[in-house]
Amino acid sequence: MSGNYVLTLSCPDRPGIVAAVATTLANVGGNILESQQFDDQRTGRFFMRVLFAGVDGRVLDEHDLHGAIGAIGVPFAMDWALRPAAAPYRTIVMVSKFGHCLNDILFRWRTGGINMDIAAIVSNHRDLEPLARSYAVPFHHIPVTADTKADAEAQLSALVDDLGVDLVVLARYMQILSDDLSAAMSGRIINIHHSFLPSFKGAKPYHQAFARGVKLVGATAHFVTADLDEGPIIEQDAIRVDHRMLPQDLVRAGEECEERVLARALRWYCESRVMIAGDRTVVFS
Repeated sequence: MSGNYVLTLSCPDRPGIVAAVATTLANVGGNILESQQFDDQRTGRFFMRVLFAGVDGRVLDEHDLHGAIGAIGVPFAMDWALRPAAAPYRTIVMVSKFGHCLNDILFRWRTGGINMDIAAIVSNHRDLEPLARSYAVPFHHIPVTADTKADAEAQLSALVDDLGVDLVVLARYMQILSDDLSAAMSGRIINIHHSFLPSFKGAKPYHQAFARGVKLVGATAHFVTADLDEGPIIEQDAIRVDHRMLPQDLVRAGEECEERVLARALRWYCESRVMIAGDRTVVFS
């Protein structure tokens, strides 16, 4: 896949978009390997993801590609992005004290399961520093209090800029990001949480769920917005539980669900398969 590119685009729906994209890629020597599209009749917008490479292994010129796609982007009012398919997404993973999602992400990253490059791990506690060290990933301890929140976010923003970060993952990071930071990194921060919200907020949600006799535990991966835990959803899943399970059983079932849901969301995002459509997402999975 070293010579493959991914083109993603969205624009107002109208006739001729697919033909224009296919013709443009053919004119620069591109061969379409995979194409997915969605016409959102709710909003009247068209979404498309195209994986392509040079004909007969030809190496395509990225400058020429940008110029050709930009030429059709203007008349169609396209929002578009072009990326080498093999280019990993530079990522910062943020955690607090729960390490199950971080551990899962690190293993998948190290074994090539997610197309990302983990540039740093950031935490408001030091509990998971040994885990980061075992994977030789730089660990940044940034404590957060009510008085230091603005400074902590300034440190995070500086890291994002200095490390050339594409994506920030909140892998059970138990701090709320400010509206300003959420807006500045819109579409670039993914969070994972248990799906009981808003029914079981606060401490020990699985214990609250146990007390209410729930029959399902689940998880949601979503983009972070100023509206707490209400950003566009990327992926969800649930596990059926029963009366025999103790609170600790629910906790572990929920953690396993969180790991799977977050891993799928990150894999799709890092393959340029996730596009934001207002308060929803289009996921070309």
